[in-house]
Amino acid sequence: MTFSLAGLISHSSPVKASDLDRTAIPAPASTIRVINPVLPVSVPLPAASVTPQATPAQPMVQPIPAVEEEEDQDYNSLAEAVAAQDSADADATQRCLAGAIYFESKGEPLAGQLAVANVIINRSKSGRFPADVCSVVKQRGQFSFVRGGEIPSIDEGRAAWRTALAVARVALAAAWDSPAPKALFFNTPNRRPGGNLTKIAMIGNHVFYR
Repeated sequence: MTFSLAGLISHSSPVKASDLDRTAIPAPASTIRVINPVLPVSVPLPAASVTPQATPAQPMVQPIPAVEEEEDQDYNSLAEAVAAQDSADADATQRCLAGAIYFESKGEPLAGQLAVANVIINRSKSGRFPADVCSVVKQRGQFSFVRGGEIPSIDEGRAAWRTALAVARVALAAAWDSPAPKALFFNTPNRRPGGNLTKIAMIGNHVFYR
């Protein structure tokens, strides 16, 4: 081993550094990494998953429907107003008032029947009598036709009942002015009312007072 190495040394010639081949060997492109210390490398961030907020539904503004106002019916006469009433079933108030009209004034002209009806309605609003029509009619000692606090039965097939019911509806709806406004009492001409009352009108066989 010693001799072989000496032989190699004795036969080798010195080489200058200038004689070295300094040709750069390019590296494969895949291995090149460029690092720029000045410009930072921007790494794009993954896009954030943004869920769009649902736009709240706008309430639909509906126009307020126009309310058709019921126009007051104009009649040319009380008879026309009475004839215009329908034949629908009567409620308790209408029946009580019609009963009073029937027993107190069924033989009277329509104006007299309406005046009787308005006396009862006026009483219910006066504060001096019961506050509803039926209680006014059935009040003790006020109307002679009332028996035991009740209105006697009526043959409702009679024309006089149908007329009394129609007059009651006219009076309750104020569809025709009373011929004896503000009257609270009525009586036959041969009977003088008690108290200090003011005579308003005489219609048929009744005199009306307040």
